[in-house]
Amino acid sequence: MTQSNIALITDSTAALPDEIRQRYDVLIVPTMLHWGAQSYRDGVDISPQAFFERLKTDPVHPTTSAFSIGSAQEIYRQAATGHTSVLGLHISSKLSGVYEIAQQARDLMPDLTVKIVDTRVTAMALGFVVQQVGEACEAGASLDEAAALAQAMIPNAGILLSPEVLTYLQRGGRIGAAAAMVGGLLDLKPILDLQDGMLKPLERVRSRKKALARMVDVAVERLTGKTKVRLGGVHANAEDEARAVAQAAAERLGSAVVQTTVCPVSPTVGAHIGPGTVGLCYTWGF
Repeated sequence: MTQSNIALITDSTAALPDEIRQRYDVLIVPTMLHWGAQSYRDGVDISPQAFFERLKTDPVHPTTSAFSIGSAQEIYRQAATGHTSVLGLHISSKLSGVYEIAQQARDLMPDLTVKIVDTRVTAMALGFVVQQVGEACEAGASLDEAAALAQAMIPNAGILLSPEVLTYLQRGGRIGAAAAMVGGLLDLKPILDLQDGMLKPLERVRSRKKALARMVDVAVERLTGKTKVRLGGVHANAEDEARAVAQAAAERLGSAVVQTTVCPVSPTVGAHIGPGTVGLCYTWGF
């Protein structure tokens, strides 16, 4: 493994697996979780497991925010040490203020060579972008080439999600109170789709089992005929179901799949989608 001249940064919403983070020496800027009077750095002061355990019993609903400009500057300056340039790969600007804050931090550091990309995704879809850009940097890509690769991956990346309950989506303004009530009464489970950087309702299916099966169907329909498919089963304290979804999709897509992984979402993502949510992230062509 050769040392790249480009330092890579992402944010904690990627919930980047340790092996990817360590392999490409990726620095993480943590987003913030606020719970009552306490604030936590996502993935630093609170782990996904601890977060979801508390979420089960705590009557206070947590809120989230992006990191501060000062925190971003600190991490970006740390990353620049020993490197000629820095590339930040961040969560969709339509889901979070992270990208805007990272841009503001960059503008306050004119002495550094920094590029920032709005990947329009999050979770393991963002993780796959970071991974492939890291591989390119390791192989000697320039800063412009690495940023261009990230941009090229965006149209080929996606996320499908199926929440177990609608309450958290309602709190976050994704669905209305009436829709949440009706969905609960009829046991309708939504499938959400990341479109143009935003999570939007795709379908509603009766029962959890059918929703997860339909999510696999949709992914297979989109990815059939594609090459270099990467699948990420993501979950909010529902690892077995996420693993089953990822494996089912991988089996149907066969040799086109070059990577399958399963990992939890970060606490700041979990606060919006709720415990029990299962998702399938994917990229193809890279």
